[in-house]
Amino acid sequence: MKKYLLILFVSLFSSFAGFAQDDDPPEDGGGKLLERMQQYIQKRLNLTKTESEKFSPIFLRYITELRKTHRENRGDRPMLQLRVAELRVKFRDQFRQVMDEQRANRVFQHQKEFEEIVKNEIRIRNQERRRGPRTRAVGPQVI
Repeated sequence: MKKYLLILFVSLFSSFAGFAQDDDPPEDGGGKLLERMQQYIQKRLNLTKTESEKFSPIFLRYITELRKTHRENRGDRPMLQLRVAELRVKFRDQFRQVMDEQRANRVFQHQKEFEEIVKNEIRIRNQERRRGPRTRAVGPQVI
């Protein structure tokens, strides 16, 4: 499971660069990591099947616009923060059309939680890779 999260996370964040030349939304929905993030958020929000079906396309548009915003404001941190905040307000209103206000506000919190989980997993795997193959500690043998 951790291996899949790592692969998905790397795919999501490498896609920021990969979509730099492409303003169209990805045909496959953005990859497995995005799909996992979406599932994580839907589960954390306890969305019904109907809510999930309505939530998915809105969330994919949000991620697409978020990526575009990051690309366009890469060198200007204050402007990036402003644009991301504006984007969140815009999509919070759209999420409210699908679910109650409390859950619509928590979408972004759960997105951040998921990103932190994946970042920590990558950090742990990088540390393990630097240590090299694990050796088993062999205790005293009784003959």
